[in-house]
Amino acid sequence: MKNATSNFNLLSFILADLARHPVRVLLFLAVLVSAGLVILSAHHNRQMSMAIERLMQEQDRLDVEWRHLVLEQSALAEHSRIENLVKKKLDMHRPDPNDEVVVRLK
Repeated sequence: MKNATSNFNLLSFILADLARHPVRVLLFLAVLVSAGLVILSAHHNRQMSMAIERLMQEQDRLDVEWRHLVLEQSALAEHSRIENLVKKKLDMHRPDPNDEVVVRLK
């Protein structure tokens, strides 16, 4: 029974001490809250840095793919290539000057 009484006396002593120094208690709580917010801020900053890094890698990959597509487009759109395909696959050729017909609009 003495142990329970001493625990109660200790608890009442701590509560009385806290009541006598409310500013210190508030400062202590403010320090704890501030430390927690610093930890959360650092964690959020790391997450955002990793997301930026992933997005920059994706941007680089897409930039390389776009350059390849531009090169492919220019190669496929070459006039000589199109002319050769038209001759081979469609059996088309340039008309003779005698076969040309000029249409004039009024």
